[in-house]
Amino acid sequence: MSDGALWTVVLAGALGCYLLKLAGLSVPAAWVQHPLVTRVVEFVPAALLAALVAVQAATSGRDLVLDGRLVGLAVAALALALRAPFIVVILLAGAAGALVHVLTG
Repeated sequence: MSDGALWTVVLAGALGCYLLKLAGLSVPAAWVQHPLVTRVVEFVPAALLAALVAVQAATSGRDLVLDGRLVGLAVAALALALRAPFIVVILLAGAAGALVHVLTG
């Protein structure tokens, strides 16, 4: 990609972000304060984080990969469901992922 094309993409992205922010500020307050909108907006960060975690845990490039990362994620979810301390969750997930890597490698 040439420098000119790269800067065009960067400036277009910056303009798009600015227009998206402006659109959000232009929404009437009554719409934003509607109870249904408030409930949906509360779940957006969790949904985005879950999507990012799923992509990182199950893909490599453009390929779907089933490996130790998914095992680690499952162990972490189970430990969180059992209300384990966060450091324990991290250690268990790391150990489970490493064990799968060693056993399948």
